[in-house]
This record gives sequence, structure tokens and C-alpha cells, in this order.
Amino acid sequence: MSANRGALATALAAVLAAASLATAGCGSGASGTSIDPAKAVPASAPLYAGAFVRPSGSLQSSARAAATALTHQADPYLRLLAALQAPGSSALDYGKDVAPWLGPRAGVFLTATGGSEERAVDRLVTLIEQGILGSSSGGAFPFAAHAVEGAIVLDTRDAAKARSFLTQLAARAGAHTVSYRGVSYEANAGGIAFGIVSRLAVIGTETGVRAVIDTTAGGPSLAAAATYAKLVGAAPAGALANVYANAAAFGGSSAQASVSGFSLLAGGGFVNVSLVPSASSITVDADAVGSETGGAAGGLFASSSAAATALGELPGESWLAVGLGDVGHSLGADVGAIEGLVSVGGTLSGSGSQASSTGISVKGLLGGILAPLRALGAESATTKREFASWMGSAGLFASGTGLLELKGGVVIDSTDAARSRAAVAELGAILRSGGASVQSAKVPGAEAAVAVRLSGLPVVLDVAAGRSASGSAKFVIGLGEQSVQDALSPSSTVSGSAPYGTASAALGQGYRPSVIVDVPTLLGLLEGVGLSEDPSVAPFVPYLRSLSTISAGGGSLGNGIERLRLVVGLQGGG
Repeated sequence: MSANRGALATALAAVLAAASLATAGCGSGASGTSIDPAKAVPASAPLYAGAFVRPSGSLQSSARAAATALTHQADPYLRLLAALQAPGSSALDYGKDVAPWLGPRAGVFLTATGGSEERAVDRLVTLIEQGILGSSSGGAFPFAAHAVEGAIVLDTRDAAKARSFLTQLAARAGAHTVSYRGVSYEANAGGIAFGIVSRLAVIGTETGVRAVIDTTAGGPSLAAAATYAKLVGAAPAGALANVYANAAAFGGSSAQASVSGFSLLAGGGFVNVSLVPSASSITVDADAVGSETGGAAGGLFASSSAAATALGELPGESWLAVGLGDVGHSLGADVGAIEGLVSVGGTLSGSGSQASSTGISVKGLLGGILAPLRALGAESATTKREFASWMGSAGLFASGTGLLELKGGVVIDSTDAARSRAAVAELGAILRSGGASVQSAKVPGAEAAVAVRLSGLPVVLDVAAGRSASGSAKFVIGLGEQSVQDALSPSSTVSGSAPYGTASAALGQGYRPSVIVDVPTLLGLLEGVGLSEDPSVAPFVPYLRSLSTISAGGGSLGNGIERLRLVVGLQGGG
């Protein structure tokens, strides 16, 4: 299992664990101690997720509306109470067990990443299955059997009732009373601990509970950490939850870190992701700053302007358009991110990819499409010299509503026309050595081209180099000859299309789109070729049916903070 998959699953489960409790309580505002859990979390925590678990007013109504529109369930979050089901605990009843004492806020943190992430994924995916997919599988307590080190921290409005609840959980887990720095808590032989610390209910590993005790006793807290405070201070109004991460902490080596989920966002810096719900959309703002040594934010934040420009030049009829900046440095990581997303889909379904009735599978399609990109982004001195040296920004596009009329490709800006022309034959040779059938080809408007047949891909990939109408050198990998021609000489461009205007309006604040997806068209295509039942896709289909559009774009907030905004439109929202 890769570090990328472990980090992403850990992060997602942490968000769910925090939001789960809330969402269960969404619908009845409650006064509590109003303690920000981040004040009890150690400053060294590499990952923290916080949420308003009992929101009130407009935040309460927005959270309920967004969740109901997305899941079509009256109480979409109650299943996530599994996050509190410690070993030995029976199913929890929110109204009876939790509502009497739960306050407005909650958080969850990890004290370390590293190798423990891999052992945690199965348990964390179970939590995802229960909370998102409605699975009735076993308990999903994220800290069982030392899968990860950390704790869930819950604000309380009645500490006595919270203590009674924890005492019952501890008894069922076979815990006994211990003391640390004058604070008593319960812990079992498996290292799971339960306690009330400064009126906060804390459940997690014993290491996590002791970290909370140390912090509330005067140790440095995350809330007071300069980088965290800076990012939270810039967060958007109306956020229901946030996730903060030290991107450099994910991955055991520099190579692994380069493809971890958070490193893709922020390079080696820090990122804070805020979730803002509404009746018509869900907005996710990811804000990043560089490392504490003064470096700038990296990853996707480093190239949002170039990515937006690349998207705007893609064919205007595209229903999927994605801009990527500086792929000469990031292409390998971009490919790893796509593969990681699909692997998470397969994990959620509990099985691998399978062929549809047409003989097509997601695994086969992506394997074929990503093969040339994987070769272009390989980490070797030769590929960096022959490929990365001339690659600038890039765009990915797809158009057409059925397999027969489907067009799409990758368009890479070239800073050296001679090198990118030579790269056509060089890439063809690499793919041929990997078992592909490669033949020379002639594509109108292209200066060099080869046709490639890859296992698992039912269409020919044309790899070509040419120039756009403005004379700019381009390198194109297209689904057939027509896709290459559209990429080099589009009849219209995305920047002048109606979806571009819609995406710009959704993002607001002058952000230029770098991602545009018309979800119904995507879903219709998947269903048309039988891929909606593929295990890598099926877990997401119920949610895709609830979405209208996906838009993303980025920009600078000043003070060294870069923002990447994602807006997901909800069907029927308004």
C-alpha cells in the first residue's frame, strides 16, 4: 500500500470522524464550554480536523440542506457515530447516549504518521463505508489496535453526563483507572483510553489522551501555533469543518512525500482545508503557506495561474477540462494522484476493477491512458532531460457523450519545439518497449505523430507535436486523430464558453477556473459503457447523481497564503 493512499485515507477518515459527530447533532444547537478543541491539541500534531458538531442558525440549516441534497437521507450523518464505538461498545443511540452532553465543537488529531498509516487504512475505510455508503459492516473506531496514534476531542455541555458515557465505554472495553500528571482516565490493555480533560471528552490511544493532558497543562497547543493561527485566521466565513496538515509529515521518504495527498496540495508546506456548505453547493477552500523556514507553498498552489490559462485554451465543447501548471516538475505526482483516487474507490468497494459488458474496465482504461503520461513523468535523468526540460503547463479535456463520439486528450505546452517534436518518437519507443503497438502516423496540422495501441484501451492514442493557431508549440496525446486536431486548432475555446462563465461565478472573488466538470455528462458516459458498475466507480455513483458541476480555481490571499477553491454544485439546490 502506498504512502499516498495511506495519507489520503487517514485524512478523509479524520474529517469524517469530526464531522460525523456533528452531523449527528445537526438540528439542535446547544450551549457548551465553547472550548476550541485545537487549544487542547499539541502543536506538533501533523494532522487535525475540527468541526462544529452542533451548529446553530444559518450554519445549521446550510449543513443539513447540503447533506440531505448529497445523500437524499433525512439524517445522513448518524451512521458516523461508529467513530465513538470503541472496542466492546454496542451501537450508540445519539439522542440517548450523546446528545445529553455533547457541546458545539469537536476535533480529532494524529500524534504521528509514518508506518502506522498503512495499518490504519482498513479501519478508516470501514468508517468511510459506514458514514458515506451506508454499510452495516463492523465497528469503525479509528484508533483500535494502535492503527494510528491520536484522539477524538469533544466539547461538553454537561461534563458529568459525558463522564458517565465514557465510563460505560471504558467498562465495555475492559479499561481500568490510571493517572497521569494528576488527571485520572481509563485505559485498557490495548492502549485505548477514555477521560475528561478540562471539561473535554477525550477518546483515543493512551498516547493521544496524554498529549491532551500535557497540552491543557500548559504545553504548546496547535491553536497557538503561528502557522495554524495564520491559516485559520484566513479561513472563509461559514465553515462547518476544517482539516489542517503539515504536508511534509506525510510519506516516509522524499519520494513518497512527493505523491502524498497533502504534498500534492501544498508541496512541503502547511495546508488548512475548510468546508463551507450551502443549499446549492459545497465549497472547499484549501489554503497553504510555505514551510516555517520561509519557503513558498508548493504543489498545486504553485501553478494555479498557469493552470487556469491552460484550461482556457482547451476545446470549447469540452465537458471536462482540467488545467495543470508546470507539469515538467509535477507530472509524475499528478499521475500518482489519479491512480490513488481510483485505488481508494476500489478499496471502498472491497474488490478490484472489473470489465463492463463492453469489455472495458476503469483499470484498463486508466492503465492505457496513463501509460504515456507515466513515461513522460518518470523520475530518471534521461526522461527529465528529454521530456521534462521542455514541458510547461498542460490541459486535459474530454468531449462527446458516447464512446463512439468521445474525444479527449492531454495538451502540453512546449518551450522547445524541436525537443517536443523529437519526443514523439522517443515516447513511442518507450511505449513499444513496454509492449504497445506503435506506428508512424500523419495527422493534419501535426509536425510529427505516431499511433499507439495499448492493452486495455479500445481506441488508438495519437501522440503528436504541432503548433496552435497562435504559433505556440504543443505536444498532444489524443484519443484518435480528431482529438489531436481539436487540441491544436479548436473551433472555440473553453475560456469563451458558457460553462466557463458559470464556473467563474461559482468560484467568485475573481478566481479563474482550472477545473470544470459537467457531472451529468460524465455519469451518462460511464453508464452508457457500463462503467458505473465498475468497483472503482460504483461507490461514488450515488453521489455523482446528486451533483451538477465541479469547478476549481486558485489565487493568492496575500501574506504568503495561496488558496485553491473547489465548488461542487448540488442537483436541485437553490
